[in-house]
Amino acid sequence: MIKNIIYVIGLSGCGKSTISKCLAKKLGYSFYDTDSLVEESENMTINNIFSKFGEAHFRALETIALEKISKKENAIIATGGGIVLSEKNRAILKENGIIIFIDRSPKNITENININSRPLLKNGKDKLFKLHEERYELYKSLANITKSFDEWLSVEETTNILFKELEGKVK
Repeated sequence: MIKNIIYVIGLSGCGKSTISKCLAKKLGYSFYDTDSLVEESENMTINNIFSKFGEAHFRALETIALEKISKKENAIIATGGGIVLSEKNRAILKENGIIIFIDRSPKNITENININSRPLLKNGKDKLFKLHEERYELYKSLANITKSFDEWLSVEETTNILFKELEGKVK
């Protein structure tokens, strides 16, 4: 079956949004980001949602956003790093599209991101290593395509690699 919806999963800061935007452009698909959809629906930043209402509330909003966006066609969806924690979300991902896992080590991610913009990392970079340990097997088990990008590649090179992986799998 040829699928026309692509989900990009991976740890916070691995490049899901940046890579997804470029891949969507190359494929002629629409780009969506579940975190942005949550922020727009609540008229608040993710940091503010976490601060005011907590992680559980954010995760519920994330599921609502995923349910809505999963009905789209010809779309690439960058997901939040924790979207795989919910069994319901995992079922939606598996049922509706191709899943790409951007596999970057926490060490490399922490060298390249501003942790102040990541609510789960506000207490330090060590949290990313813990999240990696908790989520890695979920990412791997869901993925149709797993690509490790620990070596430095440009966004264009990364996009081209994923584009080739998708040949024959999407319209």
